[in-house]
Amino acid sequence: MKLDAIDRRILAALQEDGRLSNVELADRVGLSPSPCLRRVRLLEAAGVIAGYSARLDRKAIGLGLTVFVGVKVERHHDAEARAFREAVATLDEVVACHLVSGEADFLLQVVTADLSGYERFLLGTLLKLPGVSDIRSNFAIQTVKAGAPLPLDHLGETVERSEAGQPAKR
Repeated sequence: MKLDAIDRRILAALQEDGRLSNVELADRVGLSPSPCLRRVRLLEAAGVIAGYSARLDRKAIGLGLTVFVGVKVERHHDAEARAFREAVATLDEVVACHLVSGEADFLLQVVTADLSGYERFLLGTLLKLPGVSDIRSNFAIQTVKAGAPLPLDHLGETVERSEAGQPAKR
């Protein structure tokens, strides 16, 4: 799906405040409500907008410790690695998991209430996952930036669209 300047403004506004009403969104991006809603629905149908959620303050809900965990698995390309990925996907404490290159095979972002909670998670769960051969934990001292909107400038100018959401005729 090619995105034009209005699509990018819609995405930027929704990343800033996903609770905007369609009327407020339309006003922000310079459209009338009906074409704005059509564009949002097209962006949702195309998977550009993957969903809506509330960002919670981790400390306010008692999750004061963030740990970045590098995990090496024994055999990276076989069933054990697949089993590891499937198991990690089910763990609530793991809020992000990335397959990476470098010293570790996977980088996990783990949140717990405190160091004791991480110790329980590490010993009771993480070390017992299939294929784990090494774990390196890095503790976040302070969060400088998190949950930032995705950059959209790389999308550049594309097809012009009419207010109805259709490509403009020239």
